[in-house]
Amino acid sequence: MDSRLPPELRDGVRDAFPLLLGVIPFALVAGVAGVEAGLSPLQTVGLSVVVFAGASQLAAIDLLGRDAALGVVVVTVVVINLRMLMYSASIAPYFRDLSARVRAGCAYLLTDQAYALALARYTGDRELRRPYYYLGVAVTLWVVWQAGTVVGVVFGAAVPDGWRLGFAVPLVFLALLVPAVSDAPELATAVVAAAVAVAGAGLPFNAGLLAGAVVGVAVGIAADALLPGSGDGADATEGHR
Repeated sequence: MDSRLPPELRDGVRDAFPLLLGVIPFALVAGVAGVEAGLSPLQTVGLSVVVFAGASQLAAIDLLGRDAALGVVVVTVVVINLRMLMYSASIAPYFRDLSARVRAGCAYLLTDQAYALALARYTGDRELRRPYYYLGVAVTLWVVWQAGTVVGVVFGAAVPDGWRLGFAVPLVFLALLVPAVSDAPELATAVVAAAVAVAGAGLPFNAGLLAGAVVGVAVGIAADALLPGSGDGADATEGHR
């Protein structure tokens, strides 16, 4: 990679690469789904560029394929993406010195993956205020997502049937989770939450996923209070911040 690029930008690109194992099949499926739902190739790619959010993009494609009202499509996309409000509020302090135009660009590029990696990097280095790391991650994901969507549109018939979202989406978030687990309470939280979610996979309304999140948080709080040394680690982290 060009050594003239800011080192934080290069780090962001590098850290985004492990996530591509899940992003690429996800993008391919999004491209295929758009064409199969009756959208033209241009409409499918345009939707990908405008929305740039995997879950809501697929929801929009499904609704458009069912001839749902445009208002229903818009409301559905907005509701699915409401979590981005929390992400934005959380990461905004690191971008406060940037111009409104640059902040708007960062907001457009915001994804679960870019948020998670950038927040972990910025909270670990309070002196790092420039957006280069975030942009390294976010732009890499954007380029690969759009390219994957185009490939899915053009070569949809050649995309293996086994490359479904049941594989791609968990892989993306697993790639985010593993580097974030750094101590015993976090490991306990991840393991218990995953076990409860898997055990409740057959429950209606994704109740198993919700139960996993709630139980995982409770276990994490308990483990942080009870396991030896976990409190010291937390205090040290707060002191560093």
